[in-house]
Amino acid sequence: MLVDSHCHLNFPELLANLPAIKQSMQDNQVSHALCISVTLPDFPQVLALAEENENFYASVGVHPDYEDIQEPTVEELIKLANHPKVIAIGETGLDYFRLTGDLEWQRTRFRTHIRAAIATGKPLVIHTRNSPEDTLRIMREENAQQVGGVMHCFTESLDVALEAIALGFYISFSGIITFKNAHSIKEVAKHVPLDRILVETDSPYLAPTPYRGKTNQPSYVKHVAEEVANLRGISFDTLSTATTENFFRLFKHAKR
Repeated sequence: MLVDSHCHLNFPELLANLPAIKQSMQDNQVSHALCISVTLPDFPQVLALAEENENFYASVGVHPDYEDIQEPTVEELIKLANHPKVIAIGETGLDYFRLTGDLEWQRTRFRTHIRAAIATGKPLVIHTRNSPEDTLRIMREENAQQVGGVMHCFTESLDVALEAIALGFYISFSGIITFKNAHSIKEVAKHVPLDRILVETDSPYLAPTPYRGKTNQPSYVKHVAEEVANLRGISFDTLSTATTENFFRLFKHAKR
């Protein structure tokens, strides 16, 4: 079985087709999915998906791409995370690609999430884009290693991956790993320890080959897993078993 460790099933293009998406997961042996929160107003919908589906879980957090939106406090995140189906804090982190200028508010928001994660004992889901140095620096300064988490949709260097792993984090690969021009990410996937790898879709985004350009969905995580297995020269079953075990080891509040 496989687990989609990061998806956005509350987004309209997926929510409207949920029965078919669930059936496709079953057909492709994708047993569980972690539904990721990106804003506080959307969180109730994310949580509802987890409450209504035994094999779905939720995170709570505010994505770094959202400016001029309801800013979370540590206390608010702690309160919202106090639910058995909420197994992670995030997604959070830094993104210096989509936004420019004074981004200190992003760094402050990131620190808020790390503090909430430590208070709740629930791991972090971290987004980092064009910001590896600041991301790792803040992780160290805020003692993110106390709870660990996952560097989702990883697109940075092997050195960044290994530094994150040293802080107790896992590395998650998305459909990008199947793209022909993703040479550097393919190299990372070959060298990251097997016991620190997760797979994800980030659906509805980043559909893997052969669905590139179409709406992504959790069942497509199979193609991500197949590519990582091929790159490492191991069987698909070995990779799927390892990543599933890794998911439940990291997200210890999740139940199979």
